[in-house]
Amino acid sequence: MVFMLYRYSDVFRSLLAVVDMSWVATAWLGAYVLRFDLGIPAPLGRPAPEPYVYALAVILPLFLALFLSHGLYEARRMDSPLGEASAVIRATATGVVMLAAFTFFARGVSYSRLVLGFFAVFAPIGVIAFRSSVRFALRRARLRGFNIRYVLVVGSGPLAESVIHRIGGRPGAGLRLLGVVADGAIGGAVAGTPVIGGYADLKAILREQRVDQVIIALSRHESERFEKVAAELSDEIVNVKVVPDLLHGVNLRSSVESLDGIPVIGLQETGLSGWGALVKRLFDIVASAALLVLLGPIMASIAAAIRLTSGGPVLYRQDRMGHDGRVFQMLKFRSMQADAESEGPGWTRVDDPRRSRLGRWLRARSLDELPQLWNVLRGDMSLVGPRPDRPAYIEAFRREIPGYMLRHQVRAGMTGWAQVHGWRGDTSIQERVEHDLYYVQRWSFWLDLRILLMTLLRGGRNDTAY
Repeated sequence: MVFMLYRYSDVFRSLLAVVDMSWVATAWLGAYVLRFDLGIPAPLGRPAPEPYVYALAVILPLFLALFLSHGLYEARRMDSPLGEASAVIRATATGVVMLAAFTFFARGVSYSRLVLGFFAVFAPIGVIAFRSSVRFALRRARLRGFNIRYVLVVGSGPLAESVIHRIGGRPGAGLRLLGVVADGAIGGAVAGTPVIGGYADLKAILREQRVDQVIIALSRHESERFEKVAAELSDEIVNVKVVPDLLHGVNLRSSVESLDGIPVIGLQETGLSGWGALVKRLFDIVASAALLVLLGPIMASIAAAIRLTSGGPVLYRQDRMGHDGRVFQMLKFRSMQADAESEGPGWTRVDDPRRSRLGRWLRARSLDELPQLWNVLRGDMSLVGPRPDRPAYIEAFRREIPGYMLRHQVRAGMTGWAQVHGWRGDTSIQERVEHDLYYVQRWSFWLDLRILLMTLLRGGRNDTAY
């Protein structure tokens, strides 16, 4: 089969779809057999198999459409096995949820939830196992010289170097670099790949050598070359791919969507959306409510101590900027005199005379921040996220620090990646923002749990509290 793939890739993808759907059908019917024919107690008895067979008329088109929408029949030479497996799991999980809704509303037929549960496990395992075996066979074949695509890279800047490194790091992808086309470096090399000609030599190289794919990787400073190179390739029988240098200096993830057929690239987006955002918010609600109950006696004791030692209000309310640039009132136990900001906002200083004796003790242990659990429960904040800044400072920060406002794409947090690395209070705002942007870009639920664990291990200690 590997000899046919170069010319008959569409046929291969069609065969792949047929096998995928065969696995899906086998998983569905196998779940029925496992549930009702292998001795698992069935209080309502064994139902007739016909409704389960008829259900395939819905299941197979549904899963085929989901697999297509998740890119499982696109060329995935440079994709990792984990990336493909993740796409399969996302597609099948969506299908199972939709199928559960379908069985709930189906009249006259009661489908077993245990069958659906078995199917949710068997379907992705079967598809992933099959695709992994195909990927392994293709990788072995490509390493032996079969199903090779010969690639020419156009460009000599950092973007071209990145493309070359990535191709070189995946020998099993079957992409063989013929060389680089770039002006000013003929006879030299780019990332170890020889420069075999200038831009004017492109047509001659295509005539003299077998080139299956041309990858245009022109950096921003070479952008004026793009139209000339594209014009040179417009009448050539070769596959052309463009790697846009659009994400230079952009810290967040990108996405591609369609605007009525026009590809639109989003540059400033975070992975904290959809199910991830829902899971994070549910965790915040449950955890903050539980902590408010658990720590209620401690918070009541702190409030009483503040009232007895310094009089005045127990809580201090301060405007902060949070998610999507919205301003909210952040709560803290008052740690300074009631009129501490009568002359305007300002950072606390070493031996700040405005601070009370109890307030210094509270700030050193971050206990003054416990009322922010109420902000978390309300949705103003999250347990984990960038610490919110005061609106009075934000205009200066956004002018001086590139990407500063991107940290507001997620909810502000009681603790964060910057704080557990010591960047809190009156420390480097540049370092703090860099850590915040790392968190926004790399967010995962497990990263949140890691930050919470690191916060607990530090015992809430605040070495920069004055």
